[in-house]
Amino acid sequence: MIDSTSPVRSGCGRRTREGTRLVRRTSSLTDDLFVKLEARIRSGEMPPGSRFPAQKDICAAENVSRTVVREASARLAAQGLTTSRQGSGVFVAATAAYRAFQVTREELGELADVIKLLEMRLAIETEMAALAAARRTTANIGEIRAALQRMAEVSEDAEAAAQADIAFHLAIARATQNDYYVRLIDFLGLRLVPPRSLYLRDQSAESHRAYAALVRIEHDAILDAIVRMDPPRARDAARHHMQESLSRHSELSEIAQLRDAD
Repeated sequence: MIDSTSPVRSGCGRRTREGTRLVRRTSSLTDDLFVKLEARIRSGEMPPGSRFPAQKDICAAENVSRTVVREASARLAAQGLTTSRQGSGVFVAATAAYRAFQVTREELGELADVIKLLEMRLAIETEMAALAAARRTTANIGEIRAALQRMAEVSEDAEAAAQADIAFHLAIARATQNDYYVRLIDFLGLRLVPPRSLYLRDQSAESHRAYAALVRIEHDAILDAIVRMDPPRARDAARHHMQESLSRHSELSEIAQLRDAD
């Protein structure tokens, strides 16, 4: 066991920080090394099919511990950037140049970022609703209704309401009978629902209730079109919902910009 008051070894044989700070330090070094190695792969400096440097060589070149190198290497493998060949070593994966689409929660901290996502959702949600209207089953309708009911029951709880909102969109995705829509909506998850706290920050409880009521009306229109198996109406209802959400957030963004300019 390492005494928390005694120095510990980091680097390649070099003493650095105390044991109480080792975990935080190692995590930071791992993040830094992962980003650096990922950049070398993405840029083509380490092309697909090339042999990945041995851990001891990375350790010496970057002046970090074997633990840091091992954890950064594990992340690269988990993301499909490297692959192991039994008896031959580690190589840069043939598909390493491919970068999967990603939107992280950290990227949605500002209204301008949420607006960009809403613009993308406008195309996705409208066609998804139309397909759902054409292909839905009775079971699908039950799932969509249940999600809306849940939203009404937890409307005072922003986090629970967001989860119910996600369930509503995921139920519509399932109604398309297209697994790719389901996978896309499931992947995006909370990213698809603009944080209510971001839109309604500094607003009264009445504003929260009014917002929830508007969203409920828009969602009801989508559901009604899907129930009636009317793809054009479902498409229009989904487009209206997304455009209204986009307008609300755009207006709030303009107000914030004017306030910051004063």
